[in-house]
Amino acid sequence: MSCNDMSGPSRLQHLPSSVEKAEALYQQRGQLKEEQLMKKIQKLVGEEEKLRMPIAQGLPWTTDEPKCLIKPPVKKNTIPIDLKLHSDIRAVECARFAHQVAEKGRLIKQYKMERDRQQKLEEEEEIKRLRKELIPKAQLMPYFDRPFVPRRSEKQPTVPREPKFCIPRHKKIKCCKMSCNDMSGPS
Repeated sequence: MSCNDMSGPSRLQHLPSSVEKAEALYQQRGQLKEEQLMKKIQKLVGEEEKLRMPIAQGLPWTTDEPKCLIKPPVKKNTIPIDLKLHSDIRAVECARFAHQVAEKGRLIKQYKMERDRQQKLEEEEEIKRLRKELIPKAQLMPYFDRPFVPRRSEKQPTVPREPKFCIPRHKKIKCCKMSCNDMSGPS
């Protein structure tokens, strides 16, 4: 029976009541916080109103007539100065540099075009000059009465030299042994 009581409907009924209690506590706490906040706001508003209302000062006890206070001298209007921002200065310098680069590029292009035009003119002049100077002429006939006979050179012939290969000693010995074995082996 005790097992049924714990897992039965009484346990399910007990849970919602604790949840309801917690919700009621949360609502009460929320209401208290709201009331405190409203009081604080009303207090701040009241203080601000007090500060806005000027407090009149009474006349000094020694004089019957109000004393006129001297007005402070009126300041001259300030003239705004022209600000020079660093970014503006850099923008002007950047624009000037871009203009210089563009001008330099234009001058280089113009110089190249002028040089190419000058070179073309020089080539055309050279071609015209060569056409005037070079008149086609017939080739001369060879002389058959004096035929060309090659003669032997009087210089000494060159003596060929064998190349010098650097062979280490241990390889020389092996090479010599192998060559000796090869010679003695087949016979």
